[in-house]
Amino acid sequence: MPDVRLVEVGPRDGLQNEVRPLSVGDRVQMIEGLIGAGLKTIEAGSFVSPKWVPQMAGSAEVLASVSNQDGVSLPMLVPNLKGFEAARDAGATEIAIFASASESFSQKNINCSIDESFERFLPVLEGAREARMRVRGYVSCVLGCPYEGAVELSAVVNVSRRLYDIGCYEISLGDTIGIGTPRAAAAMVIAVAGEVPVTAIALHEHNTYGQALANILACLEEGVSVFDASVGGLGGCPYARGATGNVATEELVFMLEGMGVRTGVDLVKLAHVAVETAQKLGRDPVSPVSRIMAARSVNP
Repeated sequence: MPDVRLVEVGPRDGLQNEVRPLSVGDRVQMIEGLIGAGLKTIEAGSFVSPKWVPQMAGSAEVLASVSNQDGVSLPMLVPNLKGFEAARDAGATEIAIFASASESFSQKNINCSIDESFERFLPVLEGAREARMRVRGYVSCVLGCPYEGAVELSAVVNVSRRLYDIGCYEISLGDTIGIGTPRAAAAMVIAVAGEVPVTAIALHEHNTYGQALANILACLEEGVSVFDASVGGLGGCPYARGATGNVATEELVFMLEGMGVRTGVDLVKLAHVAVETAQKLGRDPVSPVSRIMAARSVNP
């Protein structure tokens, strides 16, 4: 199997719903620890209103403070043109935008229809082209919606193709409520790959029902080689009751390396980041891999 690229989303997607926000300094330390573990793409924060997402306040300071950025991409999530301008002014070189395959989720999450969300994206993409910034696109609810239940494959394909057509270099397909199973995940990827090159497809799995690794394996076998993950299994969704965090990065690395798929990530260093971050958040890490690997490094 070919090597894979991991997109670490813990500092943004993982932290944005935590009850106890981490300080700018703690978030910088987390990101630098992830870089030290070998991760090259790390979603560092978002430029959204701190009124709505106080956990992401200070994202500009985080971006400016991270050292050792050579060869590392630190994309920032932006919801609209104002967010893009803030990211650009902060020195971001890559941004991400967020669409949904579910009309109901789009309304609940970003207060507009799917078509209206694309109207918001167009000036963002224009500004990004002028600033020579790369844009990554997210599609949520690709395998199910907390409000509508099943989501039509045609809707997932349509939104994915539209994001690719307007200039997103990569489309991250998100199982927001973690309801997918391997055959459904593979079928969804096959359908999207009929309209978007599989080399431009990423998978963003939540582990609500414990199916994330199985879904990733099924999509890996269909040619997907980019996977989002969150250190320590951090994350969730405020609009999807019961939705747990993303697949833990250390669990994904453990599985892939055990299959002979190279990730370039030091598992022990990654486990330490998971444990240290969980301690700062006042709880144990979700992933057993992080607990075991961290303990082994202390007591070999």
